[in-house]
Amino acid sequence: MAFCDELMRVSQGIWALEKEHPFVRGMGDGSLDAERFRFYLEQDYLFLIEYAKVFALAATRAPELDTMAYFAQLCADTLNSEMALHRSYCAEFGIEPAALEAAEPAQTTVGYTGHLLQVAVRGGVAEICAAVLPCQWGYNEIARHLRERGLPPEPRYRKWIEMYASPEFEAYGRWLREQLEALAPRFTPAQVARLQRIFHTSSRWEYLFWEMAWRMERWNLPA
Repeated sequence: MAFCDELMRVSQGIWALEKEHPFVRGMGDGSLDAERFRFYLEQDYLFLIEYAKVFALAATRAPELDTMAYFAQLCADTLNSEMALHRSYCAEFGIEPAALEAAEPAQTTVGYTGHLLQVAVRGGVAEICAAVLPCQWGYNEIARHLRERGLPPEPRYRKWIEMYASPEFEAYGRWLREQLEALAPRFTPAQVARLQRIFHTSSRWEYLFWEMAWRMERWNLPA
């Protein structure tokens, strides 16, 4: 996929840093502190609520019925399958769903979701695909990378890796790439540059999300 390969080339340094981030490596070898993982789950749950809205907006931008249906399916799978995994994780930590939804989003969570929603409101299908691809494609890349190194003994981290390395999850990222490749011949140079910026910005936010979880980021402001 030539166009998506070029998107990846621009951001490959960030993707390499993600795979070696201490949070990611800690999941991979089972050494990650449970409190950091709990913080990540809370923030990712809040992220997914907004992420589902991006797919809902994408469905309204889709020119064909089958594309609309797939974006609607991505929205439903995010709200049901992916968020159900988070709820099951959080139950192991004694966190109720109501407490999850009442958690305060960290600065990075607000910034990342704001970027995605802004793209979804202002852009079309191509822009939305470029914005969400670093999450959909990137999580699969990270999970497969960790699985190749060997699954950890910690069942919660093993479950995370197995879900995001699964063929079912991989198919989401592949479909998004296929949409971009089908549209690519009609892109102007200005559109290509815009899509590269969107993809690169989302890739940066992906790295910062791991960093936020590792540091258990709090708002550094007076109460």
